Amino acid sequence: MKMKMQPNGKLLSLACRAAAFSFLMAGSVLVIDAQQTPSVAPTAKTPVFLADLAAPVALDYAASYFGNSSTSSSSSSDALAEDSLASPDPAASEGLQPPPRRRYGQPNYASGNSNPDGSPKWTGLAGGGLTLPIGITHKYETPSWGFQGGFGRDWSKSFGVIAQFDYDHFGLQGATLSNEEFIYNYPNYEGANCTSGAQSAGYCVANLDGNSHVWSFTLNPTFTLPTDGTWGAYAVVGGGFYHKVTNFTQPTIEEDYYGDEFEVDANIDHYTSNAFGVNGGFGITYKFSKFSNQRFYAEARYVYMLDSQRIGITAQNVNSTFAANYNGYDFYPANSDRTSYIPVKFGIRF
Repeated sequence: MKMKMQPNGKLLSLACRAAAFSFLMAGSVLVIDAQQTPSVAPTAKTPVFLADLAAPVALDYAASYFGNSSTSSSSSSDALAEDSLASPDPAASEGLQPPPRRRYGQPNYASGNSNPDGSPKWTGLAGGGLTLPIGITHKYETPSWGFQGGFGRDWSKSFGVIAQFDYDHFGLQGATLSNEEFIYNYPNYEGANCTSGAQSAGYCVANLDGNSHVWSFTLNPTFTLPTDGTWGAYAVVGGGFYHKVTNFTQPTIEEDYYGDEFEVDANIDHYTSNAFGVNGGFGITYKFSKFSNQRFYAEARYVYMLDSQRIGITAQNVNSTFAANYNGYDFYPANSDRTSYIPVKFGIRF
């Protein structure tokens, strides 16, 4: 029995050793594979560049040129890819490139009511204020009131022309009224001394009063100064037609329809003069809001009428030989003398 069992024991021992060696080799192979397999990292988005986008296009172009043969070598494909990356085809990448940068000038807002710079084409003004006579005019007249209105065309934010109407009123100096009373009551003209009897008969002038005014139509180029915010400034010059009027009045008793008497200042004399005149001045504006076209304005101008005094009777020459031979009717030549004044106006520009 012992002789038979011994070979079987050797075979069992060899089988166990072979099995252990097989398990050992299998475990070694698994360890080596695990070391050689790279760890999978989370994928991250990489930036896309125009050159990277151009590469597939270029490769597709190369493939279409050489054919889609599966037998072409990988080395030739890599060479074509590198060459296309170095110099991409302009025709292929034209759609992927950004558009060329445009050069912009000043914005153009031109329309039926706006200029290219965005300013309104049409403008106007309305205002009133004081009228101050200066120079020789101040010898005859006193400050009073006036008003103005106009409408015009702006060609830009800085330049426009306004057609304007002005009315400027004046009072008369006390010396002016006294001299006129002296002239009207001088015997050479009224035919009687200013006595109580003559005055009651209506030959004498007493309590003389009067006023003067100038109305004008002018064209006025206006230059707006470049300013920011709500405050602005402008300069204006112009010229046109000026018409001056002086009226002398006297209190007169009149009756109404029912026979009731009342006193009025009736005109007893009237003088007019026409002349070309010029004006110029400065003004400031204040916008009601940042985006508003309506502006409050205050301005002062210098006005000069290019007139010349006519020949007539004055208090200085009333008893002269000239007056004795004078056949005219001008007893106030100062109305046609050169006139200068400063209108100071406030109002709205729109």
